Amino acid sequence: MIENLPIGTRDEWIELSDRCRLFARIVAPENAEREPVPAVLEYLPYRLTDGTAYSDATHHPYFAARGYASIRVDIRGTGNSDGILRDEYLPQEQSDACEVIAWIAAQPWCTGAVGMFGKSWGGFNGLQVAARRPPALKAVVSAYSTDDRYADDVHHMGGCVLGHEALSWGSYMLGINALPPDPEIVGDRWREMWLDRLERTPFFVEEWLRHQRRDEFWRQGSICEDFGAVQAAILLVGGWADGYTNAVDRALAGLTRAGVPCRGLVGPWSHGWPEIADPGPRIGFLQECVRWWDRWLRGAANGAMDEPPLRAWMQDYAAPAAHHAFRPGRWVGEAEWPSPRTPLRRWFPRDDGGLCSEAGEPGNASIAGHAAAGADAGAWCPYGLVTDFPPDQRAEDGVALSFTSRALDRPLELLGVPVLTLRLTVDQPLALVAARLCDVGPDGASLLVARGLLNLSHRAGHTEPAPMPVGEPTVVRFALDFAGHSFAPGHRIRLSVSPTYWPFAWPSPQAVTLGVSVGGPSVIELPVRSPDAAEPPMSAFLAPESTPPPPGHVDFRPWRRHARDVATGRTTLDVGAAERTRLDRDGLTFGEELSRRYEIDDGRPLSARVQCRGDHFLQRGSWRISIRVRTAMTGTAESFLITSELDAFEDGVRVFARRSDVSVPRDLV
Repeated sequence: MIENLPIGTRDEWIELSDRCRLFARIVAPENAEREPVPAVLEYLPYRLTDGTAYSDATHHPYFAARGYASIRVDIRGTGNSDGILRDEYLPQEQSDACEVIAWIAAQPWCTGAVGMFGKSWGGFNGLQVAARRPPALKAVVSAYSTDDRYADDVHHMGGCVLGHEALSWGSYMLGINALPPDPEIVGDRWREMWLDRLERTPFFVEEWLRHQRRDEFWRQGSICEDFGAVQAAILLVGGWADGYTNAVDRALAGLTRAGVPCRGLVGPWSHGWPEIADPGPRIGFLQECVRWWDRWLRGAANGAMDEPPLRAWMQDYAAPAAHHAFRPGRWVGEAEWPSPRTPLRRWFPRDDGGLCSEAGEPGNASIAGHAAAGADAGAWCPYGLVTDFPPDQRAEDGVALSFTSRALDRPLELLGVPVLTLRLTVDQPLALVAARLCDVGPDGASLLVARGLLNLSHRAGHTEPAPMPVGEPTVVRFALDFAGHSFAPGHRIRLSVSPTYWPFAWPSPQAVTLGVSVGGPSVIELPVRSPDAAEPPMSAFLAPESTPPPPGHVDFRPWRRHARDVATGRTTLDVGAAERTRLDRDGLTFGEELSRRYEIDDGRPLSARVQCRGDHFLQRGSWRISIRVRTAMTGTAESFLITSELDAFEDGVRVFARRSDVSVPRDLV
């Protein structure tokens, strides 16, 4: 491996075919003009000169010192780039990236071989651009992303509208898209660019909600539509604590079937880079990236493809808590994926509340939806904050139909996707079911292992929903999240189901009572891994490395408060964080304060309400910009109601204001 080359940094404007200019920062070996090197691209909307400056500084110089030109580009309409960002993951974004890759490959300092890397948005568009097949793109590292924009992203889950993330994420994007480009980068035209952006950048949520089923809006940008369109080598990275890990299971299988060179890596991590994320163990992830690129951009015979197709951290039990710094376990590898060593084994709920490997006497159980169900779900997309993870699930288990096994007499390992079949009845035509799989310790504490949601009108698929037949037993089958977990002897397996899961899932318009047939018709199938007694131990990962962040200071304070008013029956969840960053090198201070409130009343699903507040600012000397965003979402039996307010201030004077009230019909949700 090449290490510690002298490097340099410079900024460039990349002009596209329609004359839109994208802002790029290039970190490369100083001798690249004389001895060209491969290049790697990170392509994001998160403002490279402020929003991602800290993380950029820990990655791009590291790759450059190891013989790569590492390029970070602001997507059209964001940061310092020209244009308007009209939504996530549009064809325009992908086409622009193909032009950027062609520009990079043609530079005298580049060998013509290009890779992409990124997590979340950057992981998404790495896969999407790979499906466009730009000739120079040879390899992608895609972390915490998805192959299916409808199935696994902040908008929907199992056909349910996600109350937890859809509005809050859209509100955050509205706020950062409203910030101006940097006058020190773009010059005097910064104010004209800013005002144009304020006028024309939409509130993405309004369009997202107009597509409540899996239509062409979501199929665009979902590589699962045609895994064979991908030719670049793909390294898929996920974390058990993250919201996007299902894609590693699906895409690894789909790409492998299509003959695409690929590998999957799943650690215990939340939505952070694996060299810094909680829970640990953290790994030398940047070394893994370099190893992948050395293989596919340089042709090095370094064994990168000799690793098992899937490497995963098999998690052991840990006492449930809102934060884990470390999850005990061990690394395991599977020589094939899907693996023949993880067959589905059946466990049956019984009318005595048990969960057994044999069906019992036929029976029925029922439960009415409860407003508190879901309050201890944790964040849909945890960042490893002290408030993020699902705490003890016993309170959740108590407001659901729960079925618990006897204490296990031997270890039971899961690696794969649990599948739940329920024979159920509901008393309303629009209803949902939430399912959770938990590990119950000897002390009774309940640790969440996997969960799943299904909007019952989507029981036959997400393209043509249909109301449920009221009171008529109906069989439904759906998957829980991809999981890797070892149940220890003395622990018990618990399955819990409920017709509410707020604020993850937007509640059905009428209160629902859910009935479940037990003793045979209903069953959960668990992917039980049978370790080979002779399987060799996995090779250890290298220790984490990175380059240091720029001089400055970061102050970050998260909070999470959950309250239930027993007099009114109202459950309230408040979540938020405040961050302030100073970059000494640029004399720039920036930050934000974000908060979300989720409310619902017992027995009144139409009382569900989400409110988001965002205050963002940029300051350098006497120049100060501030953005104020206020959004809310409620629902009637017929429609979702979305309100938004955006105010922009320059030096304390309001220069722009926009108000919006939008009603979107509910589409069998």
